[in-house]
This record gives sequence, structure tokens and C-alpha cells, in this order.
Amino acid sequence: MSYEGTTVPRRDSPAGECDYCGHPFPTTDRLVLHKGLEHPQELDDDEEDAFLSVRADEEDELRTLRLKALGALVLLYFGFLMLYAIVA
Repeated sequence: MSYEGTTVPRRDSPAGECDYCGHPFPTTDRLVLHKGLEHPQELDDDEEDAFLSVRADEEDELRTLRLKALGALVLLYFGFLMLYAIVA
């Protein structure tokens, strides 16, 4: 995976740098996810536990985002349906 063009903004200091490839990351969670996805064979037990924990949190956040998006689409659909029923 290439990281050319991806940098941490100047106003933000990187939360960490990958020990294996040297790429900087703006948050510790992103660093942990990177290590788990790109360098899984180099992880020790603590790093692997941290990766699994962060990945579970990320999956929970994505599930919540998907449910909110679905709810918004349902409301939008029924809103247009009611508007059509009133206008037509």
C-alpha cells in the first residue's frame, strides 16, 4: 500500500509513527489499525489485542453510522411519499 501524498496536517502533530514503515498517523487508533492490517505478522500479543479492540470499536461506529443513514433514507422516502400524496 502506498502512502504517497498522505500526510498529517502541519497544525496537527502525529500521534505516532509506524515502527515498520515509518508512516505518520494523526491518531493512535489509526496507527493501531494500520499495524494490524498492514503488518500483522510483526505484532506482539499486546499490539494484537489493541488492534482487535480498536477494530471492534470501529465496527460498532460503522454499524451505528449505517443505521443512522438507513433511518435518514427511510424518513426521506416517506417524506417524499407524503408530499406526493398531498400534492397529487
